[in-house]
Amino acid sequence: MTTFNIHEAKTQFSRLVERALAGEEIVIAKAGKPLVRLAVVEERRRREPGLAKGRLTDAFFEPLPEDELRAWER
Repeated sequence: MTTFNIHEAKTQFSRLVERALAGEEIVIAKAGKPLVRLAVVEERRRREPGLAKGRLTDAFFEPLPEDELRAWER
């Protein structure tokens, strides 16, 4: 784990991103106190059109029962 203060992180941001992408754990601190960790975002699976085709019934379009509607009002 490598720690950088905020000012350092601002001036070297592109390099820090590259280091994080390479697997290094980067922590950004203020006055020596760790605040945040720079981490790689895992790629999300793309949504595919028609994924729910044939899985929805006509009940999906019916109004909710009164007790469920009241639960949403809270």
